[in-house]
Amino acid sequence: MRLTIRLERDNRLTTSDEDPFRSEYLGNTTFIDGDNPSVVEYTKAVVGDCQSDVEKARALFYAVRDDIRYDPYRIDLKPEAMRASSALERRHGFCITKALLLAATARLEGIPTRLGFADVKNHLNTDRLKALMETDVFAFHGYTELFLNGKWVKATPAFNGSLCERFNVAPLEFDGEHDAMLQQANREGEHYMEYVHDHGLFADLPYDLLIATWNKYYPKLMAAGGYSVEGEFETDAEADATT
Repeated sequence: MRLTIRLERDNRLTTSDEDPFRSEYLGNTTFIDGDNPSVVEYTKAVVGDCQSDVEKARALFYAVRDDIRYDPYRIDLKPEAMRASSALERRHGFCITKALLLAATARLEGIPTRLGFADVKNHLNTDRLKALMETDVFAFHGYTELFLNGKWVKATPAFNGSLCERFNVAPLEFDGEHDAMLQQANREGEHYMEYVHDHGLFADLPYDLLIATWNKYYPKLMAAGGYSVEGEFETDAEADATT
């Protein structure tokens, strides 16, 4: 699936004649905290003997995809909990924090990265969370863009392999050459993912825009303190599959 990015001239990035190696794509930020010691140690361990940027990017993608469990039941919206290092330390996160961690680790290896956000209709959901959300739209879904072999490539490390099995969806693969966005269908061809609105590209997480968007889509959940839900998302996914 190829997602076309439409950028506007506000606080979003522009792409015409830009240098992909400029500092905002490589440096540490409030949320992409690659200077955190745990992120540095993790990156070194994952990259190991990888030589090329593509090899490093692929290794980092698969590590973030499967080492950090996707769990939208335990989203903590405090700024310090939204940092890349927080997802690593907790070993669970959601699309945004996992995209931030992939960006942080890649930047440590000198690979330029930026973040993309879009509203998606996502059917990889549990009955309980769907009822609480009161919509089938996952607002402000996050993914990472990496500059590899002279071009920007999109990668979404959100869903770990074991969770995909619960939903009967093949885990997303990344070759470093082609975009790896979320799955459009499960193994039976049933529709699973649709992009409905693009928020643009950013050098760091636009925290205020995230909160404003979620207040719009999920007023009851946000009024109650955010996404925090008892239980485990993957356990509920398995239970839903058997009913």
